[in-house]
Amino acid sequence: MSAAVVETAVQYRAAYLNNPEPEMPRLSRMKMESGKVQLHVKVSAAGEPIKVTVLSSSHYPRLDHAAVDTVKTQWRFIPAQKNGMPIEANVVFAIEFNLK
Repeated sequence: MSAAVVETAVQYRAAYLNNPEPEMPRLSRMKMESGKVQLHVKVSAAGEPIKVTVLSSSHYPRLDHAAVDTVKTQWRFIPAQKNGMPIEANVVFAIEFNLK
């Protein structure tokens, strides 16, 4: 008698919990810079960002750096799951910087 192994599909839920928005750099605010940064984040099975890279720049290095730094140091994610177990996975999302 053999047991059948049933694999379930990987579940991706890009849940961002209560992560803080990146702060608009002071010089960017003074220079009236705004834009959208698209990020690619490799998320560990523990929900921590392992690697954060810019896929699409805001065209302002200060804004790109603020987005990457905030995600790397302050964000946590709900990890993807496969067969009910957390796994390492990738997520892509955008952060917008708007002058308010």
